[in-house]
Amino acid sequence: MIQNGKVVDLAYSLTNTAGEVLDRADARDPFTYLHGSGQIVPGLESALEGLKAGDKKKVSVEPAEGYGEMNPELKLTVSRSQFPKEANLEVGMQFETQTPDGHGVVFTVEALEADKVKIDGNHPLAGQVLHFDVEVLKVREATEEELDHGHAHGGDGHHH
Repeated sequence: MIQNGKVVDLAYSLTNTAGEVLDRADARDPFTYLHGSGQIVPGLESALEGLKAGDKKKVSVEPAEGYGEMNPELKLTVSRSQFPKEANLEVGMQFETQTPDGHGVVFTVEALEADKVKIDGNHPLAGQVLHFDVEVLKVREATEEELDHGHAHGGDGHHH
């Protein structure tokens, strides 16, 4: 049964409200995670609690329990001079920067306009309702090493 400290293998399909497939994993290449370690969005993690191998479930996760609401303060226009001269900026490229309090934020370049660069630090799925169609393939006890590391390791040992 899925509970904190268990390693779970999932097959799933993630779609947006328009029905577009955003991500998926199947039985040949399942998604494996350590339940209770914050590796998946909170809304999905709580919905999977108590399920067992063979169970299937459809789960819709609101933004607050997914990747958060869209934060307009993370949509910025900055000067091109704030990037290294050799940086070959392109729309869609991503970079990580540190906030003053030391947190890493990944920004995506949204537009290039002469000497200005429009960037967005929101997660690409922020503000969206996430629709998961999940099948629990396997549930097992986590090893001491997995519990110490706070994540699942692959079937053939250690994967980082």
